[in-house]
Amino acid sequence: MSHDHQHSTPTNYNRAFAIGILLNLGFVGVEVFYGVIAESLALIADAGHNLTDVLSLVIAWVASYLAKRKPTERLTYGLRRATILSPLFSAILLLMAMGAMAWEAVVRLTEPAQVQGGTMIVVAFIGVIVNAATAMLFMKDQKNDLNIKGAYIHMLADAAVSIGVVLAGIAIMMTSKVWLDPVISLVIVVVIIHGTWGLLTDSLHLAVDAVPGNINPADVRNYLLSLPGVVSLHDLHIWGMSTTESALTAHLVVPDTKMEDEFLYRIAHELHENYGIGHSTIQVENGNGRPPCELANANN
Repeated sequence: MSHDHQHSTPTNYNRAFAIGILLNLGFVGVEVFYGVIAESLALIADAGHNLTDVLSLVIAWVASYLAKRKPTERLTYGLRRATILSPLFSAILLLMAMGAMAWEAVVRLTEPAQVQGGTMIVVAFIGVIVNAATAMLFMKDQKNDLNIKGAYIHMLADAAVSIGVVLAGIAIMMTSKVWLDPVISLVIVVVIIHGTWGLLTDSLHLAVDAVPGNINPADVRNYLLSLPGVVSLHDLHIWGMSTTESALTAHLVVPDTKMEDEFLYRIAHELHENYGIGHSTIQVENGNGRPPCELANANN
């Protein structure tokens, strides 16, 4: 039996998280202050959304820290799964906030209030700068780490939303149609839900131990079956240990079980290099017994 660990060292994002949180907390205060003065639902609602993003950044930061904790006798994988729970929680939190925002916008449509388009433009423009700058802090690894991607998507969506608020302010100044304020709020809701849905589904899949999206299980199966001496396999399981690390277990049926350890080491190495699976456990059998796992028939 072969058991291999090949874990990459995650990028340290402590500085990025600290800067992002401080920038966005300051901007939330600015939005609330001027939103009240301008009586702008779009600004106040966006401030509430930015506050949930601050919380999401805090959660992602904590998860990033916990993922670096060493395994213990009880927590044999350490706390790597925190990076999976973090984007899942953040996505759910964001969708709840958008539900509240949509409800308030509908109410404001029936009871419109005067807003100051000039104030909306200035404050929202500041938001474009703050959110875009924060997003850039997480751009490097957002394609490889779902936890970092969660922070990146939130900040990038906020930048787009702030641009929308700028446009709403310009439209109100040009037309004096105050109903544009709640309408742009509803557009904000649609944009954020659209941008968050993929994050929600990806994190949910990892949370229930689905095969990570960057791994094709059929390719992995075909590779294992192509190995010399392997006539069949069963109990192939692939799952995400964290948002950056994947694990695999498999039982290979090899009638001639007298193989060198080097053969098993080669499998582990190629799984890591070709499929990004850094934690693999391979069990070799001669095929005379019955598969011991009740899930074997489901993934033969």
